[in-house]
Amino acid sequence: MDAQETFISHLIELRDRLIKSLGAILIVFLCLMPWAGKVYDLLAMPMIATLPVGTKMIATGVITPFMVPIKVTLMAAFVIALPVVLYQIWCFVAPGLYAHEKKFALPLVIGTTFLFISGIAFAYFFVFNTVFRFIAEFAPTSITPAPDIEQYLSFVMTMFLAFGITFEVPVIVILLVKFGVVTVEKLRESRPYVIVGAFVIAAVVTPPDVVSQFMLAVPMWLLFELGLLLSRFIAKPVAAVAEPASDYRPPSNEEMERELDRATEDSQQNRQG
Repeated sequence: MDAQETFISHLIELRDRLIKSLGAILIVFLCLMPWAGKVYDLLAMPMIATLPVGTKMIATGVITPFMVPIKVTLMAAFVIALPVVLYQIWCFVAPGLYAHEKKFALPLVIGTTFLFISGIAFAYFFVFNTVFRFIAEFAPTSITPAPDIEQYLSFVMTMFLAFGITFEVPVIVILLVKFGVVTVEKLRESRPYVIVGAFVIAAVVTPPDVVSQFMLAVPMWLLFELGLLLSRFIAKPVAAVAEPASDYRPPSNEEMERELDRATEDSQQNRQG
């Protein structure tokens, strides 16, 4: 009965935390709604900057000019309200953690959030400008590019997600080392495979151009190296722990029989005394 009540109380607390998180996102979203068009213009700025003078993006759907800015504003509201969401998650998880787990979990949550937002910022401020200018230079002069706003949003979301996850590589490496899944030496030996895998992932995720592939693969590799560097400070001293255990040798049968005979003789002498 107590276990059932505890489970129900956890569900109630989870519901309250979700309501507070969604409420924070909704409040930010409603505050940004009057400027939804401006929010989309800000997101489209890297593309607009590379289009010919006087050219604008197009909307092929009937309700697309309304729905796309709403989606972008909702995404911006989630990013702005992310500290509140993470705080609610932390309040729900923290009571079940030990003291040493809290010391590790809190920096992990903060670092994960910072790296994900850094990946989005890197894609927006650096990757988009470079990729769009590269594509514009190779575009034939006989055409006038007019990207669709819905396709642009899909492209931007894919790139944001790809670079946000890519920037989590140091956290993944640290977790693998922290929980003993793999050692730093093994990761260092697998460096060539990681580099090849980074370029393969970049070729699958990014558009089919060399610039964007390099701009995803190279940071992924460098962040892997950063994870290796940081993992040295948290790696478990396996060798130091294993040395004392290697000196132990179980007693042989002869030694056990000798000790048993000695104990029997001592017992007989005590009785005679």
